[in-house]
Amino acid sequence: MRRADALISAAVLTGLLSMPWAAHGESAGDLNFVVVTATRTPQDSKDLPVSVDRINAQTIRNGQLQVNLSESLLTVPGVSAQSRQNYAQDLQLSVRGFGARSSFGVRGVRLYSDGIPGTMPDGQGQFSQFDLSSADHIEVLRGPFSALYGNSSGGVIAIFTEDAKPGYLLDGTAEYGSFNAQRYAMKTTGDGIVNYVVDASHFQTDGYRVHSSAERNLFNAKASGNLSDTSKLTLVANAVQTPFVQDPLGLTRAQLAADPTQAGVNAITYNTRKSLAQEQLGAVYDNKLSAADDFVASVYTGHRATTQFQAIPQATQQAAPLYPGGVIDLDRAYWGADVHVADQRTVAGTPLLLVAGVNYDDLAEARKGYLNFIGSQLGVLGALRRDEANHVYDFDQYLQVQWDPAERWRLVAGVRNSLVEVTSHGHLAVLDGADSSVRYSAVNPVAGVTYRASSAVNIYGSYGRGFETPTLNDLAYRSVDGSLPGLNLGLKPAHSDNYEAGIKAGNESLRANLAAFYIRTTDELAVLQNSGGRTVNQNISETTRRGLELGLDAAWSEGFSARVAYTYIKAVVAQPYFTCVAAPCNPLSNPTGPPPANYLPVAAGAFLPAVARNSLYLGVSWNYAPLGFSTTLEALSRSKIYADDRNSDAAAGYWVANWRAGFQQDTRHWHFSEFARVDNLANRAYVGSVIVNETNSRFFEPAPGRTAYLMLNAAMRN
Repeated sequence: MRRADALISAAVLTGLLSMPWAAHGESAGDLNFVVVTATRTPQDSKDLPVSVDRINAQTIRNGQLQVNLSESLLTVPGVSAQSRQNYAQDLQLSVRGFGARSSFGVRGVRLYSDGIPGTMPDGQGQFSQFDLSSADHIEVLRGPFSALYGNSSGGVIAIFTEDAKPGYLLDGTAEYGSFNAQRYAMKTTGDGIVNYVVDASHFQTDGYRVHSSAERNLFNAKASGNLSDTSKLTLVANAVQTPFVQDPLGLTRAQLAADPTQAGVNAITYNTRKSLAQEQLGAVYDNKLSAADDFVASVYTGHRATTQFQAIPQATQQAAPLYPGGVIDLDRAYWGADVHVADQRTVAGTPLLLVAGVNYDDLAEARKGYLNFIGSQLGVLGALRRDEANHVYDFDQYLQVQWDPAERWRLVAGVRNSLVEVTSHGHLAVLDGADSSVRYSAVNPVAGVTYRASSAVNIYGSYGRGFETPTLNDLAYRSVDGSLPGLNLGLKPAHSDNYEAGIKAGNESLRANLAAFYIRTTDELAVLQNSGGRTVNQNISETTRRGLELGLDAAWSEGFSARVAYTYIKAVVAQPYFTCVAAPCNPLSNPTGPPPANYLPVAAGAFLPAVARNSLYLGVSWNYAPLGFSTTLEALSRSKIYADDRNSDAAAGYWVANWRAGFQQDTRHWHFSEFARVDNLANRAYVGSVIVNETNSRFFEPAPGRTAYLMLNAAMRN
């Protein structure tokens, strides 16, 4: 961030902190919240030695499109969630720099929806099934204690569907906005013998850029009921469908300067696009065995099919007989179970909590590759070039202990033993001999301590050992031309040492969380070669991440409130390595010696790509209850981000301002709301995200200028 930007940030924070807080602001119940992600049992967040934020339903829905998870995560420090303006690709989501390199799905971060994992056993996650319009809240856990959830290094993001309130409700929403964006949703809830929530929505847009139209259909349902006085069963079901969504691809710097709305090279010629269909079912059984013991078991199953048409030129595929094609087709069936027991009791006059559990997840993948041409016809499903069956499972056991040895102290510790196995079998004759398997295992301890310095201030510190395996997508290629078939099972899992210390302070009208962290990672994945839409990965010796996070909530008098989220992170390569820019590309047998001419160095101190050194969110809201009126003005700032490992190019930093306002009316049986929002008020031109290490330097995904949206809602309650 430039010096002027830093001074502006400091001035904003200083001014906010110096304002008079109102003793009769929002209640403590609004500024102190309960979370479950840290210890698997409901806990007051301020007493836990972790960085965790909870986003409530009002923040998720009021004046929001409820289309992208990035809308809500902007307010969380340590989290970067950038919309690519490309619905054929996932959000660029990272936590403390973990996951920023991912070109497909989410890695390095665990995802959960109503206790059901959105992260597969290989560590790759999807959040397309997250339904924001029926969400009660989102919890975001960062730092060392995420290791207790298994294969992740950065954090945990969990969304929880609301419970129905007494009576019955029918709710309808219609939204309209720039680029012919439209969203329609219907929701019904009821609380009788069964408490249920059913929500369905349809979204469509022509897109900001040429060749970027999209359509998405989403369904989410939750039903729960008491089986006895002490037991409860919750069933969840969700489905998402995106028919062929256009992919505008990335732009070079020259293309970005000439016309940021244009599609990338060959996007139209090859009709680049992606389709997705996913269905998922889950069940959670909770039984209060005694006053001290609680038993929770969950099971789930699902299916996900993805087809992606890429812009790999016909000549490239014809030049290499074993080239895996320009169409990727994935068919995944998955299931899993988790069982844990929590015991809360008093030992020698001090409270003790024990949680012990076992977890199993299973994924069967059919991976196929096809040519994207037939003769002179381009952008169609051609001949089969890759056909393999991959299988991944994890089997983990975990133990957590929480003890308050004295009134001012809380100790939390845990350990997770993880085993991940990957096997692959090639079906094509040319792939005979490509069958292979590999096992990854780790024992990851975590520990933390909280000291209650006063009724308003807690100080904490924590440490955790992280474990992150290569995903199936990371393992997918041993060579970009297909000359080495099968999975790249020579890759090793990354291990990280994660340290954190912080202060949590607050009263009825102010809450502040300040955390400092340091993370050292060995064997992190980086790019060996990227060409023709294919990436071959390698392990690198060491990276480090050190940073600072500040989260601040304030409730003032006369209906005013504010939210500040600031992140500083320096994520760098600690030891140099080499990346290959032209074939042949194989891991170097002597990484410290002179490299071949087709290898270029990545220097020690190089910044990790797509990780902003400074980012700031500032939102100020005003609610005027007599008119049911509310409005929010927010500012977003991000410093520049590098686009590749060598830091050869970067997207400049930016400031943008957004505004939203709306009215709400209530009668005996009806609730109405009308909201409008304008994003990028100053109509600034900037790059919203980058495609990390893109082959032809087509790194840039531009963000739109000023956009406007209208959101209407009507709900009838009995």
